[in-house]
Amino acid sequence: MTAVARWEHFHHQADVGVRGLGPTRPQAFEQAALAMTAVVTDLALVQAREAVPIQRRCLDPEILLTEWLNAIVYEMATRHMLFGRFEVRIDGDQLEGRAWGEPVDVARHHPAVEVKGATLTQLRVVGSTGAIRLSGDEMDAMLRGGAQWAVGRGWGRPEDLDRTEEHGRMAGAEPDKVSEHAKKRQRDEMGTLGSGNHYLEVQHVVDVFDGQVAGAFGIHVGDIVVSIHCGSRGLGHQIGTKFLRDMALEAQQHGIALPDRELACAPINSATGRAYLGAMRSAINCALANRQILTHLTREAFAAVAPRAQLALLYDVSHNTCKVEEDVLDGQARQLYVHRKGATRAFGPGHPDLPAALRDAGQPVLIGGSMGTSSYILGGTRETEQRAFSSACHGAGRSISRNEALRRYRGRSVVDDLAGRGILIRSPSMRGVAEEAPGAYKDVSAVCEAADHAGLARLVARLEPVVCVKG
Repeated sequence: MTAVARWEHFHHQADVGVRGLGPTRPQAFEQAALAMTAVVTDLALVQAREAVPIQRRCLDPEILLTEWLNAIVYEMATRHMLFGRFEVRIDGDQLEGRAWGEPVDVARHHPAVEVKGATLTQLRVVGSTGAIRLSGDEMDAMLRGGAQWAVGRGWGRPEDLDRTEEHGRMAGAEPDKVSEHAKKRQRDEMGTLGSGNHYLEVQHVVDVFDGQVAGAFGIHVGDIVVSIHCGSRGLGHQIGTKFLRDMALEAQQHGIALPDRELACAPINSATGRAYLGAMRSAINCALANRQILTHLTREAFAAVAPRAQLALLYDVSHNTCKVEEDVLDGQARQLYVHRKGATRAFGPGHPDLPAALRDAGQPVLIGGSMGTSSYILGGTRETEQRAFSSACHGAGRSISRNEALRRYRGRSVVDDLAGRGILIRSPSMRGVAEEAPGAYKDVSAVCEAADHAGLARLVARLEPVVCVKG
């Protein structure tokens, strides 16, 4: 379902409520600001003559929205201006915004009221909701069951679970450790991609580097494949936001000085540590279920246009996790908590957790590109077990920030350039396309060659994009 960003007014006692709706949180913030200006005057009468930067910081998105709107109120009052255009960028708890407007002209603007402040606002991110809506009980069942839950309800095939990390279900999930706010965000988002660098891409295999492993993976030059990159959507983000705050406080209680707020931590056996693990494992199951549903929906879409196409699952593996695994450390086998952020598991040949069909070849390691660039399939190695706790990179990684990408690229130009190369892009947001432009990332080929050279994973096949669908 594709949503259009918009704003609304609603009545609330003696005040006017403003509601911003959009496919992303920044767009919803922009729409809420437009709604507030529209309380004062006709937006069409406000010219964008001067830009005013606005910065705010808050972990809670609804409080951050109120802070953003109150900052606009302050700028309106102190500068005697009206604003009719807004741009917002949100990175974690940090908001970077701009408001464009002009000095108030009473004769032309006919201001109806003077806004004193924002207290009642409503934020709604609506662009990535799907047709599936979960009740409270079904939400908890999904968070416990992962892809096994999805297959059990008809979204997928039982054999898919043999090709899914943890056989489709992460043990130890505790849905009661996930906040109601996180569950609310996820209720309508199952079977959706989400924004940012998430995508569904139709690709064709152009090179095979290791014929034996490629054969075990069922990959051949000329094959058409579908790559799905997404995760636990708003639920996982909300869990991360909550526990980042909780662990920053917990660290202080244990005398841990944090050089960077993003390194917030808590002892594993503390109440906060145990709660995080239960919630994080629930998020892993959410991601597994979400990709399983998307796989099923993709098969349905292909069946409508290419009924003889076979879309067997190669492998489903997560990329932002903390898992207990056995590794050899200082010559001794130990149970370790292995954190992977922007990294993926890469078990080598013979690992007992791999399905029988893949055990001799090693785990498929999937490294995606960025719309116009290649993607790669690699295979796990025995060397990476000693060198990197059975881990490899998950993607090329950004070379410039999203803000810098917005300065350098225009979404429509990126789409047109790729169309000229025969690559179709489908996205509800040209801003999102600009942020994820191919030039915003490192050279994925060089990254994969480095991973191969380092023994983290071996090159198996290179794929080129045909169609890329962004969330």
